[in-house]
Amino acid sequence: MIRRTASAAAALALASLLAAAAPSGPRASAPPFLTIVSSLPRTGSANSQTTSIVNGIKMAIEERGGKIGDFEIRYEDLDDASPQKGNWDQNIEAANANKAAKDPTCVGYIGTYNSGAAKIAMPILNKAGLVMVSPGNTYPGLTKPGAGEANEPRIYRPSGTISYFRVVPTDDIQGAVACEFCAKDLGSKKAFILHDRELYGKGIADVFKKSAPGMGIEVMGFEGIDPKASNYRSLVTKIRSTGADVVFYGGTTQTNAAQILKDLRSGGCKVPFVTPDGTFENAYIEAAGKDAMSPESGPVYITFGGLPSEQLTGRGAEFVERYKKKHGEVPEAYAVYGYEACKVLLDAIDRAGKKDRATVLAAVAATKDFEGALGTWSFDENGDTTNRLMSVNTVKDGKFAFVKAAGGGAGQAK
Repeated sequence: MIRRTASAAAALALASLLAAAAPSGPRASAPPFLTIVSSLPRTGSANSQTTSIVNGIKMAIEERGGKIGDFEIRYEDLDDASPQKGNWDQNIEAANANKAAKDPTCVGYIGTYNSGAAKIAMPILNKAGLVMVSPGNTYPGLTKPGAGEANEPRIYRPSGTISYFRVVPTDDIQGAVACEFCAKDLGSKKAFILHDRELYGKGIADVFKKSAPGMGIEVMGFEGIDPKASNYRSLVTKIRSTGADVVFYGGTTQTNAAQILKDLRSGGCKVPFVTPDGTFENAYIEAAGKDAMSPESGPVYITFGGLPSEQLTGRGAEFVERYKKKHGEVPEAYAVYGYEACKVLLDAIDRAGKKDRATVLAAVAATKDFEGALGTWSFDENGDTTNRLMSVNTVKDGKFAFVKAAGGGAGQAK
């Protein structure tokens, strides 16, 4: 009984001390916040490219002072790759999308980098009414009816509402640009087309193949490769036997583009090797090595859905200069797309009324004549950018070098 009384007295004394130490007046509440999530492959060779994208996203938020009105903007950088694959992983992408969908503060999802990953995330986010803005997906079937497989893009929109948007041009444009470049600029007459059997790679290879007859190019072969193979020597022998004067590979750095190039060159095949934007990253040059990339070995070309950093003008050039000042290097090609994706999302949040998922989604869909780092553009009825500017690039002295602008809006280039 005495022990209980003493304990009670001690507790009362402690409570008095805490009360005295507490600030007087009404308790200050934490400011409200909204969350933006990105889901990109941060493990593996794409890391350099995705780090530049993340840097671009952070710069866009910093330029807003980290706030929109009374709301703090919080950003979460999620990895959708696994160490086992060294590339995006469908299970991890699904987990990322579900995590964002279940977070009531999340009003925007920036991603994905790989089109195959987008197929996983899109229906999950669409059911949750959460807007998704991609800085890198280029597969047409994600948005354009009749441009992909059966039931695309309807299967990605279970709610019936379009909730997916992208700031980069699609492969139905890029594949045709690559084919036209081979025919008109390189004078190619016979093409051997390879692809990595993935959504993005095969998709753009299909576009190249479809465009070839109209460009006067005969398709000498169309084959899917094993991206995990240690070498492609037997394939090189087959390519040489067809008399192909250009090789197009629909794939990425992560699906062995560099190894194909190395085997072509070591096998004495010096014809032009053309790849799409999935290889427009320093990791491709590093993986291939200087011998395979040297002019003496044979020309290398890379198409890209836009202009490389050094060719950007106006607000794009201003972004590059700020990036160089902050990070001490020229940003990789997709950095500006991460920046633009975040800028257009922040602009939509600013214009949204209640600033909940529904109003932010509606504001993104209503984006018209947006004046950004990629010029002035809008989202069309499918959620695609109206920007059609493309470029062709090569490699010189171990670095990417601009060749020409192509596609719609090429006159904007300097």
